Amino acid sequence: MHYMLSRRAFLLSASSAAAGVAGVASLGAYVRYLEPTWLEFTNHTMPIRNLPAALIGTRIAQLSDLHLGPQVSDAYLLETFARVRALAPEIILYTGDLTSLHENLAEHADRIYGQMPRGTLGTYASLGNHDYGRQWAEPAAADQISAVIASHGATVLRNASAVVEGLHIVGLGDLWARNFDPTQAFARVPTNAPSIALSHNPDTADLDGWGGFRGWILAGHTHGGQCKAPFLPPPMLPVKNRRYSSGAFALSNERSMYISRGIGTTLPVRFNVRPEVAVFELARA
Repeated sequence: MHYMLSRRAFLLSASSAAAGVAGVASLGAYVRYLEPTWLEFTNHTMPIRNLPAALIGTRIAQLSDLHLGPQVSDAYLLETFARVRALAPEIILYTGDLTSLHENLAEHADRIYGQMPRGTLGTYASLGNHDYGRQWAEPAAADQISAVIASHGATVLRNASAVVEGLHIVGLGDLWARNFDPTQAFARVPTNAPSIALSHNPDTADLDGWGGFRGWILAGHTHGGQCKAPFLPPPMLPVKNRRYSSGAFALSNERSMYISRGIGTTLPVRFNVRPEVAVFELARA
């Protein structure tokens, strides 16, 4: 039997198809152009054992995975810097992947990180795998980005520690770059000292070597998975421990970890995983 499609049915069908195409296009534009720069500031309390009284109420801003390079807008990074600067946090911590390898990296990094926000008490950074160049195997690239941000007021901690007003800041080397050495990093940190560790890859929390550390670990690396369906875990994460996506985690030995969703990306898409600057207020545990 043969049927003729009525004009009304044809128009309804065409209208539905057009709406579907428009919806897909709108979603694509959102995922590519809107959410990757729709920055969220999240606020948290960070209880630390033996925290000096003078640091109670101190604010820390964590900036992770900025990925300075062709996939992240300079204007977006500079706007992020300005917003963090307006908060005037006492301590600013950068937790790796400051850049992605690209041409004229040193000049580009000097121009943008010359405007990086700095904490009123101190600014500290650890490195991530992308800071080590191709296949995470170029120490010269890590030296280069470290020198740039150090010239603009950040203390770069590569398996080393520093002390700010009695609080120890410990920077671990990157796992994928085969630079993770907690024994060296904690060598000058007394047992039970108030401390925060910066370790780009959250998988390091499951490795040996943390000794008597009982503080917070600040990590990044995952970008929160970048894209995920609502109420479901992200389908792709660059970690062995699949529960390490983003947010706060209670760990063994009285440790805690916060994984930032990061600011930039290497693949410029996000869905249901907005970029993040995490702001912590210190409290005594």
